[in-house]
Amino acid sequence: MQPPSRRTFLALGLITLTAACTTEGATPPTPDNSGPDPDHPVRLRAVAATDTLLAAYDTLLTTPGDRTPLLQTLRAETAQHRAALAQGLPPTSIPPSTSTTTPPTPPTPPTPPTAPTPPTLATLEHQTAQSHLADLTTARPPLARLLASVSAANALHATALGAPTDQPTPSSTPTPTPSNTPTPGTALPALQKALSAEHAAVYGYGVVGAHLPDDQQRTDARTAYAAHQSQRDAWQRLITTLGATPAPAAAGYRLPFPVTDPTTATHLAAHLETSLTTVYADLVADLPTPHRPTAATALRDCTLRAHRWGAPDTPFPGIPTPLPTPTQT
Repeated sequence: MQPPSRRTFLALGLITLTAACTTEGATPPTPDNSGPDPDHPVRLRAVAATDTLLAAYDTLLTTPGDRTPLLQTLRAETAQHRAALAQGLPPTSIPPSTSTTTPPTPPTPPTPPTAPTPPTLATLEHQTAQSHLADLTTARPPLARLLASVSAANALHATALGAPTDQPTPSSTPTPTPSNTPTPGTALPALQKALSAEHAAVYGYGVVGAHLPDDQQRTDARTAYAAHQSQRDAWQRLITTLGATPAPAAAGYRLPFPVTDPTTATHLAAHLETSLTTVYADLVADLPTPHRPTAATALRDCTLRAHRWGAPDTPFPGIPTPLPTPTQT
């Protein structure tokens, strides 16, 4: 890949890539006149799955070892997931967590050889991620955004625990049919924003690849470049199906910082992927239900690539940390 030779630059970074988003991942309280909150069953299932995961962490933490610091960090993030997923539920409807902040009593005797082998922690993280994605089509938009973010975090946890990184699936955008084609008035602005972000990412990876040595990093950059091209093309096809003209790529993009060597190139790659996680977390909430899994998959893939490029991990990929609540003085 060669860096673009054009020198007309537009903003690349939070101005171009980061979509407007709320600061809370949880669903706001339901008005009294709206009846039962339809998200309650979804939240209860998510909390139950997370409790199973917490219990598995606690069992492993009863035996200290080399991985104890990692397990403690991942468990703490999982506890944050539970708190966010339980927000808005009546206290009486939430089953008490079976986990504690300190290791429980010694584990039960070993499982008999004839019993099924319990899943590894990495496998359990993957299963929890899938269970959250299964409810994307029934959750309301704010909760769908949270579920997609937590699912991406679960995938990241599984990778940290030694599971192989999932291969990106950028071409998985479903073919629109009369029954699942998004309504242009509600989906089009969000899709155009995602498309513009992918245009910027493709440009950015052209710069990244040109400054990396011909080794595994350059191979990774080529793979990411192709993935973003494919995702860009998928959004273009969907927007065309809506009868709209896809947003064109800009003549060029201003980089968020100078890229002059392999170190700054990897920083740019991490910046691109991290910025895209915010775009895709918001897109999950903005798209109609048939297309939410595609945006959630893109969120997961960007989260894993950001980690590979050295970006700091967060408990809620794509969702900014809520600001402290102002207090009166």
